[in-house]
Amino acid sequence: MISPAKEFSIEWGGRTLTIGIGQLAQQANGSCTVRYGDTVVLCTATMGEVRDEIDYFPLSVDFEERMYAAGRIKGSRFIKREGRPTDEAILSGRLIDRAIRPMFPDALRNDIAVVATVFSHDQENDADIPGLIGASCALALSNIPWNGPIAAIRVGRQNGKLIIMPTYAETNQGDIDLVVAGTPEKTLMVEAGAKRVPEEEMLEAMAFASKQLQPVLDLIGRVVAEAGKQKLDPQKPKNEEEAAKREEIKVIHDKARAFLLSRVGLLFAEPLKTKADRKAAVSRLKKELQDHLGELGIGKDHRRKAEDVVNDFVDQEVTRKILDEGLRADGRKLTEIRELGCLIALMPRTHGSGLFERGSTQVLSSVTLGSPGMEQTLDTMEFQMKKRFFHHYNFPSYSVGETRGNRGPGRREIGHGALAERALIPVLPEREPFPYTIRLVSEVLGSNGSSSMGAVCGSTLALMDAGVPLAAPVAGIAMGLASDEPNGRYQVLTDLQDLEDGTGGMDFKIAGTRDGITAMQMDTKTSGLPWEVITQTFAQAKTARMQILDLIEKTIPTPRSELSKYAPRIVSFHINPERIRDVIGPGGKIINEIIATHNVQIDIEDDGLVMVTSVNPESMQKAVEWIKQLTREVKAGEIFEGPVTRIMDFGAFVEILPKTEGLVHISELAPTRVERVEDVVKIGQMVKVLVYEIDAMGRLNLSMKRARPDYKAGPADERPLRNGKPRSRF
Repeated sequence: MISPAKEFSIEWGGRTLTIGIGQLAQQANGSCTVRYGDTVVLCTATMGEVRDEIDYFPLSVDFEERMYAAGRIKGSRFIKREGRPTDEAILSGRLIDRAIRPMFPDALRNDIAVVATVFSHDQENDADIPGLIGASCALALSNIPWNGPIAAIRVGRQNGKLIIMPTYAETNQGDIDLVVAGTPEKTLMVEAGAKRVPEEEMLEAMAFASKQLQPVLDLIGRVVAEAGKQKLDPQKPKNEEEAAKREEIKVIHDKARAFLLSRVGLLFAEPLKTKADRKAAVSRLKKELQDHLGELGIGKDHRRKAEDVVNDFVDQEVTRKILDEGLRADGRKLTEIRELGCLIALMPRTHGSGLFERGSTQVLSSVTLGSPGMEQTLDTMEFQMKKRFFHHYNFPSYSVGETRGNRGPGRREIGHGALAERALIPVLPEREPFPYTIRLVSEVLGSNGSSSMGAVCGSTLALMDAGVPLAAPVAGIAMGLASDEPNGRYQVLTDLQDLEDGTGGMDFKIAGTRDGITAMQMDTKTSGLPWEVITQTFAQAKTARMQILDLIEKTIPTPRSELSKYAPRIVSFHINPERIRDVIGPGGKIINEIIATHNVQIDIEDDGLVMVTSVNPESMQKAVEWIKQLTREVKAGEIFEGPVTRIMDFGAFVEILPKTEGLVHISELAPTRVERVEDVVKIGQMVKVLVYEIDAMGRLNLSMKRARPDYKAGPADERPLRNGKPRSRF
């Protein structure tokens, strides 16, 4: 018998938020459903055995979209089953991961899997926030060690009014799309897109969002009070043998730490300006530690495990140096940006390119402009839509001095690419004045901190080099944090590098123009950021952004006035929507003939907007004229020249426009009487005709005699229309 679900609900943002437990996925360590509107997500959390051989926390978070959730079948003709996650699903999974990860104990080495599966989607309410809330609740319910719960919220803004949990429509119509996770007191994760919103207004939206988290935390608290499990102690040994083993390792680690403390001078003997410097310093420490432990008679296996202490030691010493001495490992001041560099037009045949450097982070971005027909078609659980701008981010192993095969973009590459894309969208031109499909690719050639923000800057340079009329240049900076949480000490760091992204840190990326913010993303390795850290971060980030924008604008003050000579040109014009079928032709015959004849691409919108794309201006103009002739609205009194296409006893048909014919009645062939049509015209003969009448059925009555310069109307030509209607042609 199926167990009934226990449900707990609150009214939140004008809709009901419901958490259900006790019915689905009962073999998981923790499970629940979260419903908001008619969007329903099942969230589960499971834990495997401890993995002593690893030095990292093996957490996996998956966001599973199901097409049936929205009542849809996959659009592919051959594959109907869901395959690899969509980019949207990957981004939602990363959103959840970044929010829940800081709340796990540092020493946890058990496999943890969190899965959010969308079972129902109402096409109004995004499933990512219910998924995050469900992940928090499932972990809080479970016996898995986790220091939650946390809550999450999406906030939008329309006409200056902040909106709790906006629908898709409200988000698209507004100027802020903000996600905040944490508690009212501390912020754990931020994700945002905005239309050049000033810092003070974004801070106001974040403060508003944080206050709305408490009802969700109270709801999760009610659920946990009803069905929560006793948490396991990851530090508690299973038996005496394991306890003795851990104690032995602890003694070795203590000896390792004591030795490392005596070698702090070796770590900071020279400023660690690059990732290579950092690796060399850590390698020296590890080698000396191995030699020291060997002299103490410690076995090889235990010596190898003791190396884990080195990375923690380096993080702690970097943080201590910042907090105690106000100095960073590379010798910079806390608010100082590494050396910057910008170049444009590096690649001769790309439509636009830009190289951006910040320290040893180096990103080359390139732009390709294409026809409107090259738009990307998205077929996801949420949408069937087209996308005219996309940014792809590549992170090869050589960028960090490593050797590994290229396996295609991973979750990180997709996430970083999407963040840079989001930062640039608010400044792109509208489709009608600039109908190009725009593809940006950012190649990370060197990385030592925030290559995603380097991609934003490199992409801005490339777009301006390509002549894309941006509303304003965009720059981005990653902000870091050194903190000692127990003592409440912290320092905000401008221009984060990887050495500073350790325990007690944060990675707060902020991109925008001189006017305001266009995108943000924050995650932290603390238990949450207090409000004063966030406000200070915003202030320092703005100062840094202005400094980078100064250099970008010095390199290229405005977008180029002309596109690259290698970029295609697009001519746009409108036709009567009712004449679209005349351009398409039966089965696409006519439009395909134009495309093949002139080697162009043609895109036609339902409203009659025609866009012709070609790299050859002459061919493009001929195609444009062809289409205009096809759709030209013929008026009485106009004169045309065209070939005779057919001859009948009663007259001849003349093609005055492509695929448009009219009849020259035998009486209209010449000023004098004509006995036989063939006496005056032959098939293929070019003749000049005047449109003297368009009948009620739209048929064209033509005249050769009236098109003559010496023509004088006779009484028969002046007779009135029969019954006030056009005369029949027969």
